[in-house]
Amino acid sequence: MPLCFFVRSAFCVMLMTTGPVVANGWRLAETASIPDGTFLSGSFRLRYENLDGRYRSGRSGSDEVLVLRTLLHGEIDLGNVRIGAEIEDSRQEMGDSGTPLSAALVNTAELLQAYFEWTVDDLLGSGIKGVLKAGRQTMDLGNRRLLARNRYRNTLNSFNGADWQMRFGDGIQARAFYVLPVVRTPSDSSSLDQNEVEFDEEDTNFRFWGIQASTDNTAWEGSAEIYLLGLDENDTDERATRNRKIYTGGFRLYRPRKACQFDYQVESMIQWGQSRTSTSSSTDLDHLAHFQHAEFGYTFEYPWNPRLLAQFDYASGDDDPNDGKNNRFDTLFGARRFDFGPTSIYGAFARSNLISPGIRLQVKPADTVSGFAGYRANWLESDRDAWTTANVTDASGLSGGFLGHQVEVRVRWDPAPGNLRLETGMVRLFQGEFGRDASDAVAEGDSTYYYVQSTFSF
Repeated sequence: MPLCFFVRSAFCVMLMTTGPVVANGWRLAETASIPDGTFLSGSFRLRYENLDGRYRSGRSGSDEVLVLRTLLHGEIDLGNVRIGAEIEDSRQEMGDSGTPLSAALVNTAELLQAYFEWTVDDLLGSGIKGVLKAGRQTMDLGNRRLLARNRYRNTLNSFNGADWQMRFGDGIQARAFYVLPVVRTPSDSSSLDQNEVEFDEEDTNFRFWGIQASTDNTAWEGSAEIYLLGLDENDTDERATRNRKIYTGGFRLYRPRKACQFDYQVESMIQWGQSRTSTSSSTDLDHLAHFQHAEFGYTFEYPWNPRLLAQFDYASGDDDPNDGKNNRFDTLFGARRFDFGPTSIYGAFARSNLISPGIRLQVKPADTVSGFAGYRANWLESDRDAWTTANVTDASGLSGGFLGHQVEVRVRWDPAPGNLRLETGMVRLFQGEFGRDASDAVAEGDSTYYYVQSTFSF
Protein backbone atom coordinates (compact mmCIF):
# COMPACT_ATOMS: atom_id res chain seq x y z
CA MET A 1 0.00 0.00 0.00
CA PRO A 2 1.52 3.40 -0.95
CA LEU A 3 2.98 5.62 1.75
CA CYS A 4 0.65 8.51 0.80
CA PHE A 5 -2.35 6.39 1.86
CA PHE A 6 -0.96 5.87 5.36
CA VAL A 7 0.05 9.51 5.71
CA ARG A 8 -3.39 10.81 4.79
CA SER A 9 -5.16 8.23 6.94
CA ALA A 10 -3.03 9.06 9.98
CA PHE A 11 -3.58 12.79 9.43
CA CYS A 12 -7.36 12.37 9.34
CA VAL A 13 -7.37 10.23 12.50
CA MET A 14 -5.26 12.88 14.24
CA LEU A 15 -7.75 15.58 13.26
CA MET A 16 -10.62 13.55 14.64
CA THR A 17 -8.96 12.97 17.99
CA THR A 18 -7.79 16.53 18.67
CA GLY A 19 -9.63 19.76 19.29
CA PRO A 20 -12.99 20.32 20.97
CA VAL A 21 -15.93 18.04 20.33
CA VAL A 22 -18.94 19.99 19.06
CA ALA A 23 -22.36 19.09 17.71
CA ASN A 24 -21.26 19.10 14.08
CA GLY A 25 -17.80 17.67 14.70
CA TRP A 26 -14.40 19.27 14.97
CA ARG A 27 -13.41 21.59 12.13
CA LEU A 28 -9.98 22.67 10.93
CA ALA A 29 -11.21 26.28 10.74
CA GLU A 30 -11.69 26.32 14.53
CA THR A 31 -7.98 26.04 15.34
CA ALA A 32 -6.33 29.12 16.81
CA SER A 33 -3.79 29.25 13.98
CA ILE A 34 -6.46 30.08 11.38
CA PRO A 35 -6.89 33.88 10.97
CA ASP A 36 -10.30 35.47 11.37
CA GLY A 37 -12.21 35.60 8.11
CA THR A 38 -10.47 32.49 6.78
CA PHE A 39 -12.35 29.22 6.46
CA LEU A 40 -10.79 25.83 5.82
CA SER A 41 -12.46 22.45 5.50
CA GLY A 42 -11.77 19.14 3.87
CA SER A 43 -12.47 15.45 3.67
CA PHE A 44 -10.72 12.18 2.96
CA ARG A 45 -12.71 9.24 1.62
CA LEU A 46 -11.53 5.66 1.21
CA ARG A 47 -13.68 3.06 -0.57
CA TYR A 48 -13.15 -0.56 -1.57
CA GLU A 49 -15.42 -1.85 -4.35
CA ASN A 50 -15.96 -5.31 -5.81
CA LEU A 51 -18.08 -6.35 -8.80
CA ASP A 52 -18.52 -10.08 -9.27
CA GLY A 53 -20.06 -10.86 -12.64
CA ARG A 54 -19.52 -8.16 -15.25
CA TYR A 55 -22.49 -7.16 -17.38
CA ARG A 56 -20.80 -4.81 -19.89
CA SER A 57 -20.22 -5.91 -23.47
CA GLY A 58 -16.82 -7.48 -24.16
CA ARG A 59 -15.97 -8.12 -20.51
CA SER A 60 -16.25 -11.12 -18.23
CA GLY A 61 -15.15 -12.12 -14.75
CA SER A 62 -14.92 -9.59 -11.94
CA ASP A 63 -13.61 -6.13 -11.06
CA GLU A 64 -12.26 -4.61 -7.87
CA VAL A 65 -10.73 -1.27 -6.97
CA LEU A 66 -9.66 0.82 -3.98
CA VAL A 67 -10.38 4.50 -4.59
CA LEU A 68 -9.33 7.51 -2.52
CA ARG A 69 -10.61 11.07 -2.70
CA THR A 70 -9.15 14.02 -0.80
CA LEU A 71 -10.76 17.47 -0.89
CA LEU A 72 -9.42 20.65 0.69
CA HIS A 73 -11.51 23.82 0.47
CA GLY A 74 -10.55 27.31 1.65
CA GLU A 75 -12.27 30.71 1.61
CA ILE A 76 -11.36 34.27 2.59
CA ASP A 77 -14.27 36.47 3.72
CA LEU A 78 -13.86 40.14 2.74
CA GLY A 79 -17.34 41.28 3.72
CA ASN A 80 -19.67 41.04 0.75
CA VAL A 81 -16.93 39.33 -1.29
CA ARG A 82 -15.56 35.84 -0.71
CA ILE A 83 -12.56 34.33 -2.51
CA GLY A 84 -12.30 30.57 -2.51
CA ALA A 85 -10.43 27.59 -3.90
CA GLU A 86 -10.72 23.82 -3.61
CA ILE A 87 -8.22 21.09 -4.46
CA GLU A 88 -9.28 17.57 -5.43
CA ASP A 89 -7.07 14.49 -5.42
CA SER A 90 -8.93 11.42 -6.67
CA ARG A 91 -6.97 8.26 -7.33
CA GLN A 92 -6.99 4.47 -7.30
CA GLU A 93 -4.35 2.58 -5.38
CA MET A 94 -5.31 -1.04 -5.92
CA GLY A 95 -7.29 -2.63 -8.69
CA ASP A 96 -7.85 -5.85 -10.54
CA SER A 97 -5.62 -5.82 -13.63
CA GLY A 98 -8.67 -5.95 -15.88
CA THR A 99 -10.75 -3.33 -14.07
CA PRO A 100 -11.56 -0.54 -16.53
CA LEU A 101 -10.33 2.86 -15.34
CA SER A 102 -11.68 6.22 -16.45
CA ALA A 103 -11.65 9.91 -15.54
CA ALA A 104 -14.71 9.15 -13.41
CA LEU A 105 -12.36 7.35 -11.00
CA VAL A 106 -9.04 9.19 -11.29
CA ASN A 107 -8.21 12.92 -11.33
CA THR A 108 -5.10 13.64 -9.28
CA ALA A 109 -3.89 16.94 -7.82
CA GLU A 110 -6.51 19.04 -9.57
CA LEU A 111 -7.71 22.61 -8.94
CA LEU A 112 -11.41 21.85 -8.64
CA GLN A 113 -12.57 25.37 -7.74
CA ALA A 114 -11.06 28.87 -7.88
CA TYR A 115 -13.69 31.60 -7.66
CA PHE A 116 -14.89 34.84 -6.19
CA GLU A 117 -18.39 35.30 -4.81
CA TRP A 118 -20.11 38.66 -4.48
CA THR A 119 -23.23 39.05 -2.33
CA VAL A 120 -25.62 42.00 -2.32
CA ASP A 121 -28.41 42.06 0.29
CA ASP A 122 -30.53 44.81 -1.27
CA LEU A 123 -30.03 45.08 -5.03
CA LEU A 124 -30.63 48.70 -6.11
CA GLY A 125 -32.98 49.19 -3.15
CA SER A 126 -35.37 46.53 -4.44
CA GLY A 127 -35.09 44.17 -1.47
CA ILE A 128 -33.69 41.46 -3.77
CA LYS A 129 -30.73 39.47 -2.49
CA GLY A 130 -28.26 38.48 -5.19
CA VAL A 131 -25.18 36.25 -5.27
CA LEU A 132 -22.73 36.18 -8.20
CA LYS A 133 -20.17 33.38 -8.29
CA ALA A 134 -17.55 33.56 -11.04
CA GLY A 135 -14.52 31.45 -11.89
CA ARG A 136 -14.01 27.68 -11.70
CA GLN A 137 -16.75 26.07 -9.61
CA THR A 138 -18.87 23.01 -8.90
CA MET A 139 -22.65 23.26 -9.28
CA ASP A 140 -25.95 21.62 -8.24
CA LEU A 141 -29.28 22.33 -9.93
CA GLY A 142 -32.62 21.29 -8.44
CA ASN A 143 -32.62 17.62 -7.53
CA ARG A 144 -29.35 17.13 -9.42
CA ARG A 145 -30.67 14.95 -12.25
CA LEU A 146 -29.18 17.25 -14.91
CA LEU A 147 -26.40 19.08 -13.07
CA ALA A 148 -24.61 17.86 -9.95
CA ARG A 149 -21.59 18.07 -7.73
CA ASN A 150 -21.10 14.33 -7.55
CA ARG A 151 -21.38 12.64 -4.16
CA TYR A 152 -20.69 8.96 -4.84
CA ARG A 153 -18.50 9.16 -7.94
CA ASN A 154 -14.81 9.50 -7.13
CA THR A 155 -14.30 12.60 -9.33
CA LEU A 156 -16.40 15.76 -9.51
CA ASN A 157 -17.76 17.89 -12.35
CA SER A 158 -16.28 21.38 -12.58
CA PHE A 159 -17.13 24.42 -14.73
CA ASN A 160 -15.57 27.76 -15.65
CA GLY A 161 -17.96 30.69 -15.88
CA ALA A 162 -20.55 32.69 -13.94
CA ASP A 163 -23.59 31.74 -11.86
CA TRP A 164 -26.04 34.47 -10.76
CA GLN A 165 -28.71 33.66 -8.15
CA MET A 166 -31.42 35.96 -6.78
CA ARG A 167 -33.86 35.61 -3.90
CA PHE A 168 -37.07 37.65 -3.99
CA GLY A 169 -39.79 37.94 -1.39
CA ASP A 170 -42.43 35.23 -0.79
CA GLY A 171 -39.98 32.36 -1.29
CA ILE A 172 -39.31 33.05 -4.98
CA GLN A 173 -35.83 32.43 -6.38
CA ALA A 174 -34.26 32.80 -9.83
CA ARG A 175 -30.98 31.69 -11.32
CA ALA A 176 -28.97 32.07 -14.54
CA PHE A 177 -25.57 30.63 -15.42
CA TYR A 178 -23.21 30.40 -18.39
CA VAL A 179 -20.20 28.09 -18.09
CA LEU A 180 -17.62 26.07 -20.00
CA PRO A 181 -17.48 22.47 -18.68
CA VAL A 182 -13.99 21.43 -17.58
CA VAL A 183 -12.72 18.32 -19.37
CA ARG A 184 -11.00 15.85 -17.01
CA THR A 185 -7.63 14.51 -18.12
CA PRO A 186 -5.82 12.22 -18.64
CA SER A 187 -8.16 9.62 -20.13
CA ASP A 188 -5.82 6.86 -21.35
CA SER A 189 -5.64 3.66 -19.29
CA SER A 190 -1.88 3.76 -18.72
CA SER A 191 -1.90 7.28 -17.26
CA LEU A 192 -4.95 6.52 -15.11
CA ASP A 193 -3.35 3.34 -13.80
CA GLN A 194 -0.29 5.36 -12.71
CA ASN A 195 -2.40 8.20 -11.23
CA GLU A 196 -0.55 10.65 -13.45
CA VAL A 197 -1.14 14.37 -12.98
CA GLU A 198 -2.45 16.34 -15.95
CA PHE A 199 -4.26 19.60 -15.36
CA ASP A 200 -7.84 19.84 -16.60
CA GLU A 201 -8.89 22.57 -19.00
CA GLU A 202 -12.15 24.02 -20.25
CA ASP A 203 -13.00 23.78 -23.96
CA THR A 204 -14.37 26.89 -25.70
CA ASN A 205 -16.21 24.55 -28.09
CA PHE A 206 -18.12 23.11 -25.11
CA ARG A 207 -20.69 25.54 -23.65
CA PHE A 208 -23.46 25.07 -21.10
CA TRP A 209 -26.06 27.56 -19.86
CA GLY A 210 -29.29 27.56 -17.93
CA ILE A 211 -32.08 29.58 -16.35
CA GLN A 212 -34.24 28.45 -13.44
CA ALA A 213 -37.06 29.82 -11.29
CA SER A 214 -38.45 28.24 -8.12
CA THR A 215 -40.82 28.92 -5.25
CA ASP A 216 -41.44 27.43 -1.81
CA ASN A 217 -44.79 29.17 -1.49
CA THR A 218 -47.47 27.22 -3.36
CA ALA A 219 -51.19 26.66 -2.84
CA TRP A 220 -50.62 22.94 -2.18
CA GLU A 221 -47.96 23.39 0.59
CA GLY A 222 -45.19 22.18 -1.65
CA SER A 223 -42.45 23.60 -3.84
CA ALA A 224 -42.07 24.05 -7.58
CA GLU A 225 -39.34 24.85 -10.08
CA ILE A 226 -39.07 25.35 -13.82
CA TYR A 227 -35.90 25.47 -15.94
CA LEU A 228 -34.38 25.62 -19.41
CA LEU A 229 -30.84 24.38 -20.15
CA GLY A 230 -28.73 24.56 -23.29
CA LEU A 231 -25.65 22.52 -24.25
CA ASP A 232 -23.50 23.27 -27.30
CA GLU A 233 -20.61 20.85 -27.94
CA ASN A 234 -18.50 20.55 -31.11
CA ASP A 235 -15.62 18.39 -32.30
CA THR A 236 -12.07 19.75 -32.11
CA ASP A 237 -8.73 18.45 -33.38
CA GLU A 238 -7.96 17.17 -29.87
CA ARG A 239 -11.35 15.77 -28.87
CA ALA A 240 -14.09 13.88 -30.67
CA THR A 241 -17.56 14.62 -29.29
CA ARG A 242 -21.21 13.74 -29.92
CA ASN A 243 -21.58 17.19 -31.48
CA ARG A 244 -24.54 18.02 -29.27
CA LYS A 245 -26.63 21.13 -29.61
CA ILE A 246 -29.55 20.28 -27.38
CA TYR A 247 -32.00 22.12 -25.14
CA THR A 248 -33.72 20.66 -22.08
CA GLY A 249 -36.85 22.19 -20.58
CA GLY A 250 -38.57 20.86 -17.51
CA PHE A 251 -40.35 21.36 -14.21
CA ARG A 252 -40.39 19.72 -10.78
CA LEU A 253 -43.08 19.66 -8.09
CA TYR A 254 -42.21 18.29 -4.66
CA ARG A 255 -43.07 18.14 -0.99
CA PRO A 256 -40.39 17.24 1.62
CA ARG A 257 -40.74 14.23 3.88
CA LYS A 258 -42.36 14.69 7.28
CA ALA A 259 -43.70 12.30 9.91
CA CYS A 260 -47.31 11.18 9.36
CA GLN A 261 -47.45 12.92 6.00
CA PHE A 262 -47.28 11.94 2.34
CA ASP A 263 -44.35 13.41 0.40
CA TYR A 264 -43.85 13.39 -3.33
CA GLN A 265 -41.70 14.47 -6.21
CA VAL A 266 -42.73 14.74 -9.85
CA GLU A 267 -40.28 15.85 -12.53
CA SER A 268 -40.81 16.07 -16.28
CA MET A 269 -38.28 17.00 -18.99
CA ILE A 270 -38.33 17.34 -22.75
CA GLN A 271 -35.19 17.61 -24.87
CA TRP A 272 -34.73 18.77 -28.46
CA GLY A 273 -32.02 19.89 -30.89
CA GLN A 274 -29.30 17.92 -32.70
CA SER A 275 -26.88 15.22 -31.59
CA ARG A 276 -24.90 12.17 -32.71
CA THR A 277 -25.27 8.66 -31.33
CA SER A 278 -21.57 8.34 -30.39
CA THR A 279 -18.22 10.12 -30.56
CA SER A 280 -17.24 7.95 -33.54
CA SER A 281 -20.29 8.97 -35.61
CA SER A 282 -20.16 11.87 -38.06
CA THR A 283 -23.93 12.02 -38.69
CA ASP A 284 -25.96 14.80 -37.06
CA LEU A 285 -29.45 13.63 -36.07
CA ASP A 286 -32.57 15.47 -35.02
CA HIS A 287 -32.77 15.06 -31.26
CA LEU A 288 -36.16 14.70 -29.54
CA ALA A 289 -36.35 12.89 -26.20
CA HIS A 290 -37.99 13.05 -22.79
CA PHE A 291 -37.66 11.88 -19.19
CA GLN A 292 -40.28 11.45 -16.48
CA HIS A 293 -39.81 10.79 -12.77
CA ALA A 294 -42.38 10.26 -10.03
CA GLU A 295 -42.04 9.20 -6.41
CA PHE A 296 -44.48 9.07 -3.52
CA GLY A 297 -43.54 8.37 0.07
CA TYR A 298 -44.97 8.18 3.56
CA THR A 299 -43.10 8.43 6.87
CA PHE A 300 -44.63 6.45 9.73
CA GLU A 301 -44.47 7.71 13.32
CA TYR A 302 -43.02 4.48 14.68
CA PRO A 303 -39.63 3.49 16.10
CA TRP A 304 -36.89 3.66 13.43
CA ASN A 305 -38.91 6.32 11.52
CA PRO A 306 -39.73 4.01 8.59
CA ARG A 307 -40.44 5.66 5.25
CA LEU A 308 -41.96 3.70 2.39
CA LEU A 309 -41.24 5.11 -1.06
CA ALA A 310 -42.62 4.14 -4.48
CA GLN A 311 -40.56 5.26 -7.51
CA PHE A 312 -40.96 5.34 -11.28
CA ASP A 313 -38.56 6.52 -14.00
CA TYR A 314 -39.16 6.67 -17.75
CA ALA A 315 -36.30 7.75 -20.05
CA SER A 316 -36.93 7.61 -23.79
CA GLY A 317 -34.79 5.55 -26.13
CA ASP A 318 -34.18 5.70 -29.87
CA ASP A 319 -37.28 4.25 -31.57
CA ASP A 320 -35.69 3.48 -34.93
CA PRO A 321 -31.91 3.48 -35.61
CA ASN A 322 -32.53 4.22 -39.30
CA ASP A 323 -34.99 7.14 -39.21
CA GLY A 324 -32.44 9.99 -38.96
CA LYS A 325 -33.58 10.89 -35.44
CA ASN A 326 -32.14 10.39 -31.96
CA ASN A 327 -34.77 9.84 -29.26
CA ARG A 328 -32.36 8.75 -26.51
CA PHE A 329 -32.52 11.05 -23.47
CA ASP A 330 -29.26 12.71 -22.37
CA THR A 331 -28.82 13.29 -18.62
CA LEU A 332 -26.13 15.97 -19.24
CA PHE A 333 -24.10 16.41 -16.01
CA GLY A 334 -26.58 14.75 -13.67
CA ALA A 335 -25.98 12.31 -10.84
CA ARG A 336 -27.84 8.98 -10.71
CA ARG A 337 -26.74 7.17 -7.57
CA PHE A 338 -29.77 8.35 -5.54
CA ASP A 339 -32.20 6.95 -8.13
CA PHE A 340 -30.53 3.87 -9.63
CA GLY A 341 -27.92 2.66 -7.12
CA PRO A 342 -24.14 2.91 -6.90
CA THR A 343 -22.19 4.10 -9.94
CA SER A 344 -18.36 3.81 -10.14
CA ILE A 345 -17.44 0.30 -11.42
CA TYR A 346 -21.12 -0.76 -11.15
CA GLY A 347 -23.56 1.87 -12.50
CA ALA A 348 -25.85 -0.54 -14.34
CA PHE A 349 -28.66 1.94 -15.11
CA ALA A 350 -28.92 5.52 -16.31
CA ARG A 351 -31.52 7.97 -17.62
CA SER A 352 -31.36 6.70 -21.19
CA ASN A 353 -33.69 4.15 -22.81
CA LEU A 354 -35.08 2.92 -19.51
CA ILE A 355 -38.38 2.13 -17.81
CA SER A 356 -37.82 1.45 -14.11
CA PRO A 357 -40.44 1.16 -11.34
CA GLY A 358 -39.21 0.54 -7.81
CA ILE A 359 -39.90 0.53 -4.10
CA ARG A 360 -37.70 1.48 -1.15
CA LEU A 361 -37.91 1.21 2.64
CA GLN A 362 -35.80 3.70 4.60
CA VAL A 363 -35.14 3.40 8.35
CA LYS A 364 -33.26 5.31 11.04
CA PRO A 365 -32.77 3.04 14.06
CA ALA A 366 -30.64 5.63 15.92
CA ASP A 367 -29.50 9.23 15.55
CA THR A 368 -26.21 8.02 14.09
CA VAL A 369 -27.46 5.04 12.06
CA SER A 370 -29.59 4.95 8.91
CA GLY A 371 -30.21 2.56 6.06
CA PHE A 372 -32.51 1.41 3.30
CA ALA A 373 -33.47 -1.60 1.22
CA GLY A 374 -34.73 -1.13 -2.32
CA TYR A 375 -35.94 -3.03 -5.35
CA ARG A 376 -36.22 -1.97 -9.00
CA ALA A 377 -37.39 -3.75 -12.14
CA ASN A 378 -35.78 -2.49 -15.36
CA TRP A 379 -36.84 -2.58 -19.01
CA LEU A 380 -35.58 -0.97 -22.20
CA GLU A 381 -37.94 1.76 -23.38
CA SER A 382 -37.02 0.83 -26.96
CA ASP A 383 -36.02 -2.79 -27.66
CA ARG A 384 -34.05 -1.61 -30.72
CA ASP A 385 -31.88 0.85 -28.80
CA ALA A 386 -28.98 0.13 -26.46
CA TRP A 387 -28.70 -0.81 -22.84
CA THR A 388 -26.48 2.24 -22.67
CA THR A 389 -24.40 1.51 -19.55
CA ALA A 390 -23.63 -2.02 -20.78
CA ASN A 391 -23.05 -1.00 -24.44
CA VAL A 392 -25.29 -3.86 -25.55
CA THR A 393 -27.65 -3.45 -28.54
CA ASP A 394 -29.95 -5.60 -30.63
CA ALA A 395 -31.13 -3.40 -33.51
CA SER A 396 -33.60 -6.11 -34.56
CA GLY A 397 -35.46 -5.86 -31.25
CA LEU A 398 -35.75 -9.66 -31.06
CA SER A 399 -33.91 -10.10 -27.73
CA GLY A 400 -36.75 -8.67 -25.68
CA GLY A 401 -36.50 -5.66 -23.43
CA PHE A 402 -36.26 -6.87 -19.81
CA LEU A 403 -32.91 -5.93 -18.24
CA GLY A 404 -33.40 -7.49 -14.85
CA HIS A 405 -34.31 -7.14 -11.19
CA GLN A 406 -32.05 -5.03 -8.95
CA VAL A 407 -32.02 -5.40 -5.16
CA GLU A 408 -30.00 -2.96 -3.05
CA VAL A 409 -29.23 -2.45 0.64
CA ARG A 410 -27.19 0.31 2.29
CA VAL A 411 -26.20 1.12 5.90
CA ARG A 412 -24.57 4.29 7.26
CA TRP A 413 -23.10 4.84 10.74
CA ASP A 414 -21.69 8.11 12.09
CA PRO A 415 -19.58 7.05 15.13
CA ALA A 416 -18.15 10.59 15.35
CA PRO A 417 -20.90 12.80 13.86
CA GLY A 418 -19.50 15.49 11.63
CA ASN A 419 -16.08 13.83 11.50
CA LEU A 420 -16.38 10.15 10.64
CA ARG A 421 -18.96 8.27 8.57
CA LEU A 422 -18.80 4.55 7.83
CA GLU A 423 -20.91 3.12 5.03
CA THR A 424 -21.44 -0.18 3.29
CA GLY A 425 -23.81 -1.38 0.61
CA MET A 426 -24.58 -4.27 -1.71
CA VAL A 427 -26.44 -4.59 -5.01
CA ARG A 428 -27.57 -7.77 -6.75
CA LEU A 429 -28.59 -7.61 -10.41
CA PHE A 430 -30.61 -10.60 -11.56
CA GLN A 431 -30.11 -10.58 -15.31
CA GLY A 432 -33.12 -10.35 -17.59
CA GLU A 433 -33.65 -11.78 -21.07
CA PHE A 434 -31.93 -8.93 -22.89
CA GLY A 435 -28.67 -9.35 -20.95
CA ARG A 436 -28.72 -13.07 -21.72
CA ASP A 437 -29.95 -13.18 -25.33
CA ALA A 438 -28.54 -10.11 -27.14
CA SER A 439 -25.69 -11.07 -29.46
CA ASP A 440 -23.06 -8.86 -27.80
CA ALA A 441 -24.22 -9.47 -24.20
CA VAL A 442 -21.83 -11.07 -21.70
CA ALA A 443 -24.48 -13.66 -20.67
CA GLU A 444 -22.48 -14.87 -17.67
CA GLY A 445 -25.33 -14.70 -15.21
CA ASP A 446 -26.14 -12.33 -12.37
CA SER A 447 -23.95 -9.53 -11.00
CA THR A 448 -23.13 -8.70 -7.37
CA TYR A 449 -21.54 -5.43 -6.32
CA TYR A 450 -20.55 -4.38 -2.81
CA TYR A 451 -18.51 -1.61 -1.26
CA VAL A 452 -17.12 -0.54 2.11
CA GLN A 453 -16.40 3.15 2.64
CA SER A 454 -15.14 5.54 5.31
CA THR A 455 -15.23 9.34 5.10
CA PHE A 456 -13.25 11.64 7.39
CA SER A 457 -14.42 15.29 7.39
CA PHE A 458 -12.53 18.09 9.10
